[in-house]
Amino acid sequence: MIHPQFDPVALALGPLQIQWYGLMYLAGFAAGLYLGIWRARKQSWRGFTSEQVQDLLFYIVVGIIVGGRVGYVLFYNLSEFFQNPLYLFRIWEGGMSFHGGFLGVCLAVILFARKTGKPIFAVGDFVAPLVPPGIFFGRLGNFINGELWGRPTDVSWGMIFPQIDGLVRHPSQLYQMAGEGLGLFILMWWFSRNPRPRMAVSGLFIVGYGVFRTAAEFFREPDEHLGIRALGFLTQGMILSIPMILIGLLMMVWAYRRNVFDTAPAVEPSVNGSTSASAAKSGKTSSKKQSGKSGKGKRT
Repeated sequence: MIHPQFDPVALALGPLQIQWYGLMYLAGFAAGLYLGIWRARKQSWRGFTSEQVQDLLFYIVVGIIVGGRVGYVLFYNLSEFFQNPLYLFRIWEGGMSFHGGFLGVCLAVILFARKTGKPIFAVGDFVAPLVPPGIFFGRLGNFINGELWGRPTDVSWGMIFPQIDGLVRHPSQLYQMAGEGLGLFILMWWFSRNPRPRMAVSGLFIVGYGVFRTAAEFFREPDEHLGIRALGFLTQGMILSIPMILIGLLMMVWAYRRNVFDTAPAVEPSVNGSTSASAAKSGKTSSKKQSGKSGKGKRT
């Protein structure tokens, strides 16, 4: 197969050019807003209103854009920044990093939680399942632009990217779209459909992204100016993603050890209509824990 060589400009209105990559960002934000409002309305136990979801999305958008750009410069082009610090602001030249955007979202979650008085990880658990659709559309934008291509291969579904060379390569953008986007979304949506201990959903997202991204790096061409970083196979993407797996696992273990819920689990009545002693004790403990804790573009 040959890459279709899409025009990166989706629509040109005189001097105004609307690029596919920008439209993919808008699609990701729109999907996050729709799903967030749906969760707020259908899962009232999460304690979010539609208005809060809209405010939260603004924080998230700023975090993604600022964090993505800063992360790209620091993680992938630090030498360029040292030579010309203004390079950080040359966004029109492209260059965004998922890991930088992730850190930007973490900061946005903290700021929003402080503003609203919500526990940080209650906000994080609400946001985490809304992120994969944005990754899905972002990877689709990478494919349309013909960037972030894969390593040479002889598989039957390999693709030639004529703008690079004549080699048959893995369409790694589609692999990441399927894994980090669709696969992670299904996992997160299934896991978060019911109440989980606070921090568990955030932890699973971090683990899930780290696993999918690390796997995709085996098929994706390493950055030309960075190459293989260590041990004969570790790429920059792996170096940034593997710690996420370990951190996410620790978060999930800690979440289930603390067993603090953002809503008390339902208490089942006994046959005679009274609440069983063990269930009442469990609900009381959970409520006590709850009250005690609630105060408290190119390269990606």
